[in-house]
Amino acid sequence: MTDQELIDKVWATDVFARMTPDKKLRVIRALRHGGHTVGYIGDGVNDAPALHEADAAITVNNAVDVAKDTATIVMMHKSLNVIIEGVSEGRRTFVNTLKYILMGTSSNFGNMFSMAVASLFLPFLPMTPSQILLANAIYDGSQLSIPTDHVDEEELHRPKKWDLSVIRKYMLFFGPISSVYDFATFAVMYYFFQARGGMFQTGWFVESLTTQMLVIFMIRTRRVPFFKSKPSLSLVLVCFAAVLLVWLLPYSPLAKFFEFEALPPLFLIILIVMTVTYLGVVELGKKLLLSRIIS
Repeated sequence: MTDQELIDKVWATDVFARMTPDKKLRVIRALRHGGHTVGYIGDGVNDAPALHEADAAITVNNAVDVAKDTATIVMMHKSLNVIIEGVSEGRRTFVNTLKYILMGTSSNFGNMFSMAVASLFLPFLPMTPSQILLANAIYDGSQLSIPTDHVDEEELHRPKKWDLSVIRKYMLFFGPISSVYDFATFAVMYYFFQARGGMFQTGWFVESLTTQMLVIFMIRTRRVPFFKSKPSLSLVLVCFAAVLLVWLLPYSPLAKFFEFEALPPLFLIILIVMTVTYLGVVELGKKLLLSRIIS
């Protein structure tokens, strides 16, 4: 039988039985030639060539040594559920990792842009080095809970690949939105409250971290957050605890060390309104961006 005849037979056959090692190898090659990703399970010496040829070579823990050396996956239990659970966990890890990257690149791009523009016009630093380090520590610490987050079911149905264009689009779309609210904070602090130095820096510190940590709930899902996609309890508790810490720092004994000043109550009210509108704008922007990406 020629290779082409074998390929035609493979396409027309659902089950193969009583096959020699050579025929197993030729069937796998025929399937791969047709564009399939081929998985093969075997535990004997005669399975080694087929295991080597398959895209996903699977064996069990008590298989012969040559099969285990050739396989890419060795199951500790004789159940294909292990493979299913492993694939699901891998996709869940990928999606949660992507959440952090999308959020981090977007917010960091916006913050850097805001810092650069503000430094050109302000006669003082928009935020001191110690405040920047503290902000990074709080922000990164709060995001340690992302691996515990729930993943929407539709995200697990198909394998995903790195797409730098999507990350770039998120960064260039949401970064400027973050900067717009930073500039609004600058204007409120500088012109309305006549804030300079410590108070100005404190206002931006609180606004920047509040929006930066809460936006994860918008970016973490393509659905409507909280209503149609619930985050994990750990993520909610850690992020809101971090926001509470940021709001309390200017009134704590550590305020003097980091050059914070107590903020006027009116500014906190304005900040709440700005945060709510910011999250709303991000949610609307997310739907617009996703419609363009998907289409």
